[in-house]
Amino acid sequence: MMNYEPGQAPTAPTTHPTPDPSAPPPPPPDPAIEARDLTVVRGDRTVLRALDFTVRPGSITGLLGPSGCGKTTLMRAVVGTQAKVTGTLDVLGHPAGDPALRPRIGYVTQAPSVFTDLTVRQNLDYFATVLHPGRTHRDARRDAVTRAIDDVDLTSRADALASALSGGQRSRVSLAVALLGTPDLLVLDEPTVGLDPVLRRDLWNLFHRLAADRGTALLISSHVMDEAERCHRLLLMRDGRILAEDTPDALRHRTGTATVEEAFLRLVDAHRADEHRPADRPTGDRPTDEPPADETAPLTEEASR
Repeated sequence: MMNYEPGQAPTAPTTHPTPDPSAPPPPPPDPAIEARDLTVVRGDRTVLRALDFTVRPGSITGLLGPSGCGKTTLMRAVVGTQAKVTGTLDVLGHPAGDPALRPRIGYVTQAPSVFTDLTVRQNLDYFATVLHPGRTHRDARRDAVTRAIDDVDLTSRADALASALSGGQRSRVSLAVALLGTPDLLVLDEPTVGLDPVLRRDLWNLFHRLAADRGTALLISSHVMDEAERCHRLLLMRDGRILAEDTPDALRHRTGTATVEEAFLRLVDAHRADEHRPADRPTGDRPTDEPPADETAPLTEEASR
């Protein structure tokens, strides 16, 4: 029996058209980042060497590799602050560095970018005013600041001076600043360095919520291999080159290894062998005086400590 108010005519139930199974699937969304032959030269040194990769919206792409391999230079190129970039680098449908991208990208560097003589809220109020100036945006700025502080779990410290915060808390203030404009792309340079395991877990939960709920694309650099398992896709870098671009599962399967770190080391060994192999020698041959690759070498300087 259908219930309706007296005097109100009953309405027919809403019907939804049956989807046509023969209709082609919708096209995939445009990439958040698409690089082709991306190269950066600094002085007489080639820092990035003809990189090709893609980052999709609503996904977390981990950029992993040892210190000095070019991760930060790559991120600077993506956000448009790196000089002497050649090749093609499109970000959110525009060339990297296009002024139209400024409100759509959040960038967090390794060093916290906060004013230590301001409180957490005052820092965010300032940057929110830069993003959305004018009295007409006052309520929107206040809501954005409150949301960003809550996103990084600093509500209880919102009125504390930044100088009184721990290093990890100041890093979270920088992340909150990057979240003010609800960016389509977040570029995070080692955002979990110096954080305790609980905060690291909470931040990664936030990253996954941003990707799933808001469709944000995240490019996150790290040299911590267990964080690789939390990413949807990985870019493994060494010496300015991308050794592999794939999912963690696919990388483990491809290299026949149990962990992403082992997969990375296997790829490094193969890359070293290719570099030292004479061009006229078949791939499977090795001189008797050439030692086998060291598969136990640590991923980074930090790993050997």
